[in-house]
Amino acid sequence: QVQLVESGGGLVQDGGSLRLSCLASGFTFSYYYMGWYRLAPGKQRELVASITSGGKTNYADSVKGRFTISRDNAKNTVYLQMNSLKPEDTAVYYCYSRTGLDSYWGQGTQVTVSS
Repeated sequence: QVQLVESGGGLVQDGGSLRLSCLASGFTFSYYYMGWYRLAPGKQRELVASITSGGKTNYADSVKGRFTISRDNAKNTVYLQMNSLKPEDTAVYYCYSRTGLDSYWGQGTQVTVSS
């Protein structure tokens, strides 16, 4: 049974920090591309950050310099460290994985940044 279980979301003040975690199971984690997407009300789904199986990272312009994605293959976990949070970052954040023809989504975790 393939699962992606997210944690770490919550309510934070403008300028604060949160660290999201995504624990994967049921597949060979180290082979997969991993990413964090977010979906805010009235907006399209956005790829926030990604990391390849080789460790190459990429970020949306809106979060570059503030967010950091990382992975720990020994723990089957991908992280998203979010600093200097803004109200515009408020969204449901989803963990995503992909390799070849296989792709998986987490259930999402709410991040709310108050002004």
